[in-house]
Amino acid sequence: MSANAPQPSAPRRQLTLFDSVCIIAGIVIGAGIYETTPAIAGNVTSLTQLMWVWVLGGLISLAGALCYVELATAAPEEGGDYVYLTRAYGRHVGFLFAWAEFWIVRPGSVGMMAFVFARFAHELLQATPLSTGHKGSDFVIYAASTIIVITIVNVLGVRTGKATQNLLTVLKVTGLALIFAVAVFTPSATVPAAETRDALHSDFRLALILALFTYGGWNDLCFVAAEVKDPERNILRSLGLGVGLIVVIYLLFNLALARATGLDGMSNSTVVSDFIGTRFGDIGRRAISLLICLSCLGAINGTLFAGSRIYYAVGTEHRFIAWLGKWNGKFDSPARALILQGATAFFWVVAFGLLAGGEEGFLRLLAFTSPVFWTFAILVSLSVFVLRYRQPDLPRPHKVVLFPITPIVFFLSCVFMLHAAFTYAQFLQSQSEGMSPEAIATGCVLIAGTAVTFLEARTSAS
Repeated sequence: MSANAPQPSAPRRQLTLFDSVCIIAGIVIGAGIYETTPAIAGNVTSLTQLMWVWVLGGLISLAGALCYVELATAAPEEGGDYVYLTRAYGRHVGFLFAWAEFWIVRPGSVGMMAFVFARFAHELLQATPLSTGHKGSDFVIYAASTIIVITIVNVLGVRTGKATQNLLTVLKVTGLALIFAVAVFTPSATVPAAETRDALHSDFRLALILALFTYGGWNDLCFVAAEVKDPERNILRSLGLGVGLIVVIYLLFNLALARATGLDGMSNSTVVSDFIGTRFGDIGRRAISLLICLSCLGAINGTLFAGSRIYYAVGTEHRFIAWLGKWNGKFDSPARALILQGATAFFWVVAFGLLAGGEEGFLRLLAFTSPVFWTFAILVSLSVFVLRYRQPDLPRPHKVVLFPITPIVFFLSCVFMLHAAFTYAQFLQSQSEGMSPEAIATGCVLIAGTAVTFLEARTSAS
């Protein structure tokens, strides 16, 4: 933008189809595929069952994406879920969703990826002056520093943020393609890919939970709907292409590893690093660590980029926090929302890193965010029905196919994941003496959120 050009005071439609697909793929394909693949392989009885886990997870994600296509093309505005929940259930529910996103879901998601980044950055940098020599301290420093840097990148503008996202997405997909090529075109393991395992040592339900977690994040595109060019066409195309591309990548990745290592070999928590290491030695292991770091950076960048639009949207509609609804014309970004979002993520990373330990920070943040995330996801899935009832004449360029089966599938999958989230949170609670830190933090945030929502309602009514 030239110095004499008028400065934008609101979001502009400048995200192309490629940009949109990169946002989806960049957020979804984080470290999850490396972290969950061994656990999923360890909880199935055969290669066929392994493929069915990933296919079923993909189909459920596609059902959710089709629901979001109807919601997003009917209201192609900034804020995504906030907009749909506000229209379906009222401004108080929408505000509480934004509060939970700001204090729990968004910083927790960013923090989880930051901790995974920190773990592999520690492996790469432990022998350099950038390391403190203490693993826990390194984790917190690397994770917190990453959040600061990525926040600054996005504050500098949409062009900078999307260019970073596109580059990181291309790099991570290229890296996965190279892993696939090495597995396919180098000698395979002696263990046949069709091996089977005793059903007593498997848990298909857990495998599906992990797969759905690995597919999570595709809906973040809807938070930036007001910046997508030709939204009636590109939101549908980008969600379809994005989710479809991810399904194909995940299936090929698992097939390649199964061919190269066998199902038992895939169950090893360091399967990718070990597999590449046997071909290329220490350089190969470091390359995998670097690839995982890049994957985490792409997920963090996309999550911060999309999430900040929620708070910007809330600020434009609620006088109580109207100062958040300001678009920075100089940088062409919701700078205030980005800075505050980054600060919240920084806070929780440091808090959980110090309280729970750097290596446990990821698990604690997972328990912190998941129950709240899936609770609101259930409300979003039901909003398809609610809005069809409350706003029957609203133009819907792309109605969800196979209605009402598709939104029912999405709703049931959200209920399934919410139950899993509470089960996992209870498990961690049982491992703690007294209340776990994530339970205390969640309770405090939600109590405060309810109070602030009530105060906001009174302020708006006066």
